[in-house]
This record gives sequence, structure tokens and C-alpha cells, in this order.
Amino acid sequence: MLIDVETNEIVSYRNSSKKMYPASLTKVMTLIVAVENNSDLSETIQITSDMVDPFIWLDASRAGFLPGETPTVEDTLYGMILMSGADAALAVAVHTSGSEEAFVELMNEKAEQMGLKNTHFTNTVGLHDEENYSTAEDMALILEYALRDKVCRDVLSAVEYKVAPTEQNPEGL
Repeated sequence: MLIDVETNEIVSYRNSSKKMYPASLTKVMTLIVAVENNSDLSETIQITSDMVDPFIWLDASRAGFLPGETPTVEDTLYGMILMSGADAALAVAVHTSGSEEAFVELMNEKAEQMGLKNTHFTNTVGLHDEENYSTAEDMALILEYALRDKVCRDVLSAVEYKVAPTEQNPEGL
């Protein structure tokens, strides 16, 4: 689906209502929910092995955070989007809601509030699951919604972002 963002006109589409696996586009909804549920982006998050190890084993995309680090919420948002970081997505979800499952509930509630009819999430990172689905039409609405928020827009349009050096990552990220 191609939309002219200046006029909000649909320029072209094909199978825009067909359910599909959204993969890492799932992280755009994770970004929206994280931004809307964290008033202080400078709060720090304690990175644990549980947030990193599963994604090493799955060979998933990671931002590169390591157990013991304490990035800010903002750092994880950029790591989640710029690096498609599953570690960052899970970290911000656990920080926000206490667990990935509780955060996913917020994602699905948000989808319902937005009037999305063909979208359902089962995880925060876009790992394949038959019940993690969306459509091109719903994803366009999610992106449009995200771009209306200044923080989401800044994160989604960033070209680079630097995380300060830590003991675990002496060069920074």
C-alpha cells in the first residue's frame, strides 16, 4: 500500500487487506506502546540475561545490549528501531509492563483502540507466530499513527544514534 502522506491519499495498493506476518514491523507498535506508557525516557533499564540470551540462540537481530548494562528507555527505543533489536524491544516491554505478555496485551488493546480489524500481536519483536499477523492496510495505519507522535517520528526517522560506552560495551553502541 502506497499512501501520499501529504494528502493522505492512497496512491496504489494490492491485497492490502490480506493477513500477513508483520515480522519486524511489529516493533513499530512496540514503539508506540512504549512511548505512550513511559513518561520519562531517561529512566534506566537493567538488562538481564533473559532479555538477551533467547535472541542469541535464535540468531535474531539485536541492538547489542549486554547483561548488566543500564541503558535509558530512549536508548532501547533507538536500538529497537535502528538495529531492529529484539533485545531492546523485550527490555523496554519488561520495563514498561513487567513482562512481555503484559506488554503484548497493551499492544492488542492499542490495536483495538485504533480500530485495526486484522491485526493481532503475540510478541514484541516480530518473531514468527501464526497468531502474530497484520495487513498492509493496518500497518499503514500503525505507521501513520506513530508518525503523529514527535518521539516516535524522531526514532523512526533517525539515521544514527549513539549509546554511551559502558563496561560491557566500551565502544558504546
